[in-house]
Amino acid sequence: MSGGFPVDLILFAMVAAFLVLRLRSVLGRRQGYERPPQERQAAAPPSHGPVEAEPQPGPAPEHARPVVPDSRTPTGQVLERMRQADPAFDPRGFLAGAEGAFRMIVEAFARGDRQTLRDLLAEETYVGFEQAITAREAAGERQRTEIRAIHEMRIESADLRGTVADITVRIVSDQVNVTSGAGGEIVAGAEAVTELNDIWTFQRDLSSGDPAWKLVGTRSA
Repeated sequence: MSGGFPVDLILFAMVAAFLVLRLRSVLGRRQGYERPPQERQAAAPPSHGPVEAEPQPGPAPEHARPVVPDSRTPTGQVLERMRQADPAFDPRGFLAGAEGAFRMIVEAFARGDRQTLRDLLAEETYVGFEQAITAREAAGERQRTEIRAIHEMRIESADLRGTVADITVRIVSDQVNVTSGAGGEIVAGAEAVTELNDIWTFQRDLSSGDPAWKLVGTRSA
């Protein structure tokens, strides 16, 4: 921030607005899948403690492999109902947008970028992320996250309740996560590349004029 006329604030706001609008333009291609709401776990910040994996040889794929259920499966049938409710809905387009959202949210959480998180998360989900950031700041800790590759984006389940669509996605990624203490010492994580399996649920009211899907739940597989 600057003193006097906040030119830099205006520029930052314009850049943030551009990123959010671009993400919405992709996630806003209405689509949907998810688990029933009673099965959804309470949203929590991404956990980064799964199983370590050897780095994969060769260059990382430019985009994750999208996996969409067959139309004959129960989940596929829910997707078809969403397509009927909103002809613009496309499961593969949704997965492409979800991949972008995943990158932005994970990196924003590591940076403590509350505004980006507020734009992309449902209110209850944001509260959990914000509390984790506040606790980290109070402890004088800093987190560094590098997403080395996203290998797969798989629609796990879907639910349509009236016009409210939920999509649950399994995200397989390679990451480096290191949390450093006030003195620079590593207090959590490691420099090793770790393969993570995250289950994220996005939600949108298909009748809304707002095309953005919001993150409403996270857990580790």
